[in-house]
Order: sequence, then C-alpha cells, then structure tokens
Amino acid sequence: PAGALRSTPSSTPGTTRGMVQDPTQFDVLVMPNLYGDILSDLCAGLIGGLGVTPSGNIGANGVAIFESVHGTAPDIAGLDLANPTALLLSGVMMLRHMGLHQYAAKIQTACFDTIKEKKVLTKDLGGNSKCSEFTTEICRRVQDLA
Repeated sequence: PAGALRSTPSSTPGTTRGMVQDPTQFDVLVMPNLYGDILSDLCAGLIGGLGVTPSGNIGANGVAIFESVHGTAPDIAGLDLANPTALLLSGVMMLRHMGLHQYAAKIQTACFDTIKEKKVLTKDLGGNSKCSEFTTEICRRVQDLA
C-alpha cells in the first residue's frame, strides 16, 4: 500500500555497495550500532565529509536526540576552523521533528544557499573562511528570510 514501509533484508557488504551505487534507494536503514557507524562514515564521504552530516536518533516513543555525526575534533578545538553545517542541519532535523517546519526551512535554505554561493566556506568545503565567518553568513541569510 502507498506510504507503507517495505523491509528488505541485506548483508552489510550488499547494503554498502548499494549505498555507493545508488543511495537514493534507501529511505531508512535499521542496523546494529557498529554497522550504522560504518555506513554513516561512508555516507559522510559521499556527501562531502563529517562537517556536513546531520544525525537524528528517534525512539519509538518519539523521544529524540539530534547531533552532528561523530566526535569532537580536539585537534581543531578553539581554532575557529570547524564546519558547523552538520550541527545546524541536525537542528533543522530537530525543528522538523518538533513540527516547526517554517523555521527549519529558513535555516536549511540559508545553509544550502551559503554553500552554493561558494563565497564564504570553511576549509573542508574548499574555502578559507573561519567557522565564525561561515556561521555569521548563514545567520545573515536567515534574518534576510524572516
């Protein structure tokens, strides 16, 4: 039926190959944490790195946690170098989960437009801007969308 979830069991190598060949075939992946960690790293590589990869863990009871994927990057802590996109897009996911779609859309549009314009980008995205400069540009765009 329309809107129903379809379950297709797959081996980890098969799922990994499918993710590389055509990630659009997947809407939801359910797997043990270890395999999820491996596939999330693969997916991050497919879309540009950990700095742009949001994450949400949503329980059956609706309780949810949203965060950027993976660690704290202690090697660049305090250097104003981190890409905040993953954290911002995790916030977008949280706002959608809360039903605050108009706010989510503004932040997402501001993030994507900033990246598309290619004028203010962090180093991992091919630019020379600091985290604070990139964030300021996104905030400016959000205000312009208000």
